[in-house]
Amino acid sequence: MRLQLALNVDDIDEAVDFYSKLFGVEPAKRRDGYANFAVDEPPLKLVLFETAGQGGTINHLGIETETTDEVFSAQRRLVAAGLNTTGVDETMCCYADKTETWVTDPAGVEWEWYVKSGDNEVFDNVVVTSPVTADTDAASCCA
Repeated sequence: MRLQLALNVDDIDEAVDFYSKLFGVEPAKRRDGYANFAVDEPPLKLVLFETAGQGGTINHLGIETETTDEVFSAQRRLVAAGLNTTGVDETMCCYADKTETWVTDPAGVEWEWYVKSGDNEVFDNVVVTSPVTADTDAASCCA
């Protein structure tokens, strides 16, 4: 697992240049107005969204897992702790295919718990399916 930090930036080229130097790696993926870095040390997934006028703010935070089971496990744990989640969905978002669940903290910061299963060319969040398995129930998964 690694922490994901998604930031809004005013100028994607300037931000990519800075973060490439800061972490000593080039982006793993780069699209118009978007970049993401897979940093080994410290273990970090850094995602940059060009959002004019909102530079320097958090877009969202997340935990990137290695398996779908870890996403479902997190979903069950969060619901059992009394937190409201989005349920687990198969999505296309930010140029990736993912299994994910979301929760929002008291200050409104969104957290994504996810595993990436592939690449695609879709930026906007598109829910493909909302799976219900033996590991989850309909009330906690698809609320």
